[in-house]
Amino acid sequence: MKRARLEEFRQAAYTHLGKAHDATFELTDAILLTRNVYSLADLSLSPVFRRKWPSIYEAIQDTQPDREKLMELYIKQIPVEGRILLAGDHTAWSINFRFWILDFRLGRKRE
Repeated sequence: MKRARLEEFRQAAYTHLGKAHDATFELTDAILLTRNVYSLADLSLSPVFRRKWPSIYEAIQDTQPDREKLMELYIKQIPVEGRILLAGDHTAWSINFRFWILDFRLGRKRE
């Protein structure tokens, strides 16, 4: 059921991307799945981006998504019941280093 819902969402989003929707869709997947991106060329190396690197620039230049329809689609995905919890951590630092930074900011000394 969840897979069918995801496929339905992706198909609906795909239809609202306008021109260059194939390249734009693959670029979006590459952005979501690539851990560290330092340039657009890095995204072209993602396994989900099956095109050559100039297609990234073409997708950015040519796409004209229907923003209102995409926003409506995104809003439909928000659950109506229960609490919404949004959390994310996409840092490349180890957990110990993050705790060290927190201690440093709070003025604590670590041994």
